[in-house]
Amino acid sequence: MTFDLVANDPHSNARAGVVHTDHGAIETPIFMPVGTAGTVKAVQQRDLKDDINAQIILGNTYHLYLRPGLEVLSKAGGLHKFNGWNRPILTDSGGYQVYSLSGTRKIKEEGVKFRSHVDGSQHLFSPEGVMDIQRTIGADIIMAFDECTPWPCEYSYAARSLDMTHRWLKRCIQRFDSTEGHYGYSQTLFPIVQGSTFKDLRVKSAEFIAEQGREGNAIGGLSVGEPAEMMYEMTDVVCGILPKDKPRYLMGVGTPANILENIALGVDMFDCVMPTRNARNGMLFTTQGIMNVTNKKWADDFAPIDEELGGYVSTFYSRSYMRHLFHSKEMLGPQIASIHNLTFYLWLVKQARQQILAGTFREWKDRMVKQVMTRL
Repeated sequence: MTFDLVANDPHSNARAGVVHTDHGAIETPIFMPVGTAGTVKAVQQRDLKDDINAQIILGNTYHLYLRPGLEVLSKAGGLHKFNGWNRPILTDSGGYQVYSLSGTRKIKEEGVKFRSHVDGSQHLFSPEGVMDIQRTIGADIIMAFDECTPWPCEYSYAARSLDMTHRWLKRCIQRFDSTEGHYGYSQTLFPIVQGSTFKDLRVKSAEFIAEQGREGNAIGGLSVGEPAEMMYEMTDVVCGILPKDKPRYLMGVGTPANILENIALGVDMFDCVMPTRNARNGMLFTTQGIMNVTNKKWADDFAPIDEELGGYVSTFYSRSYMRHLFHSKEMLGPQIASIHNLTFYLWLVKQARQQILAGTFREWKDRMVKQVMTRL
C-alpha cells in the first residue's frame, strides 16, 4: 500500500490524498461503510458500487471469525470472493468488540479470552492469532490488536492498558512481517494510537506508533462517549505527531459534523455504523439537514428525499412514501434509507476533498457543519 498526498488546505490541517491498494485506489478524505459480518446491512454490493460509490468497506474480525468462520472464508478465497466485493476492504481487529463484551471476557498479557455471543463457546484472541485470522479473511488493510479503553476511565488503567497495547503491537508486527497473505495480493497493517482522553498518554502512544514506520496509522479509543471537544483535542494532538506522508484513520467516527471537524484536523479515513443504524430507525441525513422521516410533517410531502444529493433512491422516492414504508414496517424503508444515508456520507467527504483541492475547505466546512446538523 502507498499513499500520495495531493493537496493541503491553506487554512486548516485538512488534506487530500490517494491510498493505492491491490484492489484499487481510494481518494481521501474517505468514509468507509461498515460491513461487520461480510455485508453492509440492507445494502447490495451493486448499490454500494453504482449508487453509493463506496471506494472501500469494512469487515469485522470478531464477527467473521465466529460466522461464517475461517474454514469457509479460506475455501471461498477470502472475503472479497465470498461477498463479491472487488474493491478494497479493511478489517477491524476485534478490539472494539472485546471492549463491548465486558461481561464475558478476560484481558491478560497473552490476549483476550471471551465467550461467543452466538453460542457461548470460549475463544482466545492473541495478537498473533488476530494477525493470522485477518490474513485468512484477506482484507487489504488490517488492524493491530489493541484494547479500547472505556470512557471515563482512571489514568492508571489507561496507562497500563496503553503499555499492553504497545506490547501487543510489537507482537502483531512480528507475526505480520513473518507471514504472507493467502490470496496473491498484498496486505498492510495499521497500528492504533490509544491513551483515552489523557494528553500525555496520547502523545506517548502517537510517538510510539510513528516510530513503527508502517504504511498507515489509526486513532482508536475515541467516540466512546466522551464530549466531542475532547475527541477533537486528542485527534489534534495525535495528528500533529503521526507522519504527514501516511494516511490517518480515525476509528468509529461519526456524525457528519464530527467527520468535517476531524478532516480539518488532518484525518483521512473514517468509518461509523451511524448512517446505516440510524437509517433503520428512519433518520435521514440530507444536504439540508437531518430528517426524521417518520414524523407527521412528511406525510403529504411528495418531494424527493434529497434532490440536491443525486443518486437513484434519493431522487426517485418521496418523503411521503418513505414515511409510509416505515409506518407500515415494510423492509424496503430501511433499505432505501440505508442507501440514501451512505450516499450522503460519501457525497460529504467527496465535497470536502473538492474544497481542499480548491483551497476553500475551511470556510465551506464552517458553513456545512451547521447546515448538515440542522433538524428539519
